Amino acid sequence: MTRLDEILPEDATGDVKEIYADVKQEMGMVPNIFRGLANSPAALRGYLSLSSILAEGELTPEDREVLYLAVSEGNGCNYCVSAHTMLAKKAGVSEDETLAARQFGSSDSRRDALLKFTRKVITSKGFVSDEDLAAVREAGYTDGQIAESVGYIALATFSNFFNHVHDTPLDFPAAPALDPSKK
Repeated sequence: MTRLDEILPEDATGDVKEIYADVKQEMGMVPNIFRGLANSPAALRGYLSLSSILAEGELTPEDREVLYLAVSEGNGCNYCVSAHTMLAKKAGVSEDETLAARQFGSSDSRRDALLKFTRKVITSKGFVSDEDLAAVREAGYTDGQIAESVGYIALATFSNFFNHVHDTPLDFPAAPALDPSKK
């Protein structure tokens, strides 16, 4: 049971109705998170705008999705882990890599450095060391990609926290459980 009202597509009016039409055209559905965010058209537009703008950046779709998975798992957001497991697979990320990303790792050394950097950003609240920056740069990430990764950390955290407050019901296939022996 959701904790906030949900604006159903058939009940949407004004800006929300227009946003829902765009979302449905792009995704084929209006996800439950958007139905809750729509209580504030500004919050919904803010989330969608930041997501859209960051997608125009330099990070690959695979990098964006593994970042989202890592942050969402770290924040305990089953909704986003499930949604972005599906989206990561559509972007070409293997099942094993989605599981590794949720533990801030990757078999790809470049992406592994990005995920380790992401963990450092989160655990240090952004106060990363010069060595942390050097490691992600050495792996081949530009300063622009580093800036985008911080943007994705913020975007994922926003949606994760919103889902906790709202208790958003899952409308994506559930992500597989992590093997507790590998945590």
